[in-house]
Amino acid sequence: MAWATPNRERRVLKAGHSSIAVTLPKPWAEAMNLRPGDLVVFDQNDDGALYLKPAPTPGTSGAAAPYLVQAPSFDTEGVLERLIVGAYRAGHDAIEIRTSVALGPERVEEVVEAARGLLGVSVVAQEPNRVVLQNFIDPSKYGLPQLVARMKMILVAFLEEMEEVVRRRGRSRRGTNLEEESKKVLSLLVRQLFLASRDWSLARRIGSPDPRQLLEWRVVVHALEELASCYAEALTLLNNEADKLGAETAAPFASRLPELKGRLKDVVDALMHRSLERACEVYQGGPSTLRGPAGPRRSLVPARGPVSVRLAGHLLERSGVCVDLLAELAIDRAVAAGNETVLIQAA
Repeated sequence: MAWATPNRERRVLKAGHSSIAVTLPKPWAEAMNLRPGDLVVFDQNDDGALYLKPAPTPGTSGAAAPYLVQAPSFDTEGVLERLIVGAYRAGHDAIEIRTSVALGPERVEEVVEAARGLLGVSVVAQEPNRVVLQNFIDPSKYGLPQLVARMKMILVAFLEEMEEVVRRRGRSRRGTNLEEESKKVLSLLVRQLFLASRDWSLARRIGSPDPRQLLEWRVVVHALEELASCYAEALTLLNNEADKLGAETAAPFASRLPELKGRLKDVVDALMHRSLERACEVYQGGPSTLRGPAGPRRSLVPARGPVSVRLAGHLLERSGVCVDLLAELAIDRAVAAGNETVLIQAA
């Protein structure tokens, strides 16, 4: 990309009697498929920065053609769902499925369930050999910080449900709903990043004013995906053994889950608010809050108990690595935001 080239300076040239001009970097022009005579459009930021992109091609202002998924038949369970989710994440608004052999009831239900699992998507046409899904979300209405804050609430709810399971020795009824909600938000986050990578104006409107930040956001989303996966599986495992949780087995969870919840909140807040002082504080609070005041490691894995409960402990410990990664990114984002200086006391 043009912003990654070593030479980012261009001299202002005189063009005609009263105009001035600046040449475009060749790698960027080639990547955008620009030729002499093509039009570009620009947006001006509040700080005076200009953002360029190729002008839309005449005749393409209407709705884009649906993303077509065509096959003689779809017999393998899960393929249709993954294709639909993939097309949605890649930014397609309309998805059309065509087959030579009529879709069976199971595959139709799979398509309907896939639509239900994506924010803003509905089935708008259904025939024996053809189904069309349409997305109705305006991407500019969903900022990246807003969606990350929503994911934080979902992840905290996972931990709170685990606390309740351990405390009451009873099953949680929210696990499935939380898992579905997390998948919806994460899919929308990935979709937003794909769309923003193709439209810098949209990137700024949803919270990423510098295109280079999109890669950083993708790492954030990946860490949130891993956290959601670990928490959902850990809650399921604890649920399955809820009636078998003795005092000794539940003790590590009862003492550590509140700390994990507190650290998750602190790290995500520091990630979003870009204070170098706060970012340093949460970074020094790691790794993974699995160390006591004196330093020895305190494990979340019970010494005794069912294998599935011990596995839940391992999953929660693994999730701490993702939280530590977010803490590192909080420092990176704070440093990139300004010239703040923080004095850190020596250990």
